[in-house]
Amino acid sequence: MTEDTRPIDPGEKQPNPAPAGSDTDPLQASPAPAGSGPGEPQASKPSINPDTAPRRPALIPGSPRSLRFRFRFGMVLAVVGILVFLLGIRPGWIGLDRSPVVGFVQIAVFLVGLALVSLGGYMALVTGWGDRPLSLTAEIGARLISTGYVIAVASGMADVFGFGSEPLPRIPDYGIWQQRGVVVGIIVIGAGFVLLLPWKKR
Repeated sequence: MTEDTRPIDPGEKQPNPAPAGSDTDPLQASPAPAGSGPGEPQASKPSINPDTAPRRPALIPGSPRSLRFRFRFGMVLAVVGILVFLLGIRPGWIGLDRSPVVGFVQIAVFLVGLALVSLGGYMALVTGWGDRPLSLTAEIGARLISTGYVIAVASGMADVFGFGSEPLPRIPDYGIWQQRGVVVGIIVIGAGFVLLLPWKKR
């Protein structure tokens, strides 16, 4: 290998020699952007205003015929639930009262009826919104329906869950405080139905 012995031109730009131990790979990593270091402030993300954010529609858009079917199905489910609820509260009306006290079976039956009323009423009322998004009041009403049913179940099944006056293995007794709790749950469900009504703006 021969050395380059040609004379150096003073006007020729000489390349800067790379320092010892450095890598001259042209594919070097670019400097990190500002705000990515541990001690540097992070870039703020754009905030979303909940008042202007789009709301999801109440139902999947469908034809008017399908909406009518959903409304009728919800109403039928609610009526069946009322009948089942009355059967659990007053089984003696059809000659099925076999116990002097309200036991576990009666409590379970009227809670199932209350669940059908809640589900059917929700389906029927939310159909009135169609493909429009639910308002904030309607969303609160939908949550009140489920909250009221939870209150009713917790009150009616207090002995079964272990925080009633007659916990298992004793026979559950539907006492006065359980009755009041179920009534409060029904009132909350009714308030949810009222808030879920599709009120029309004038």
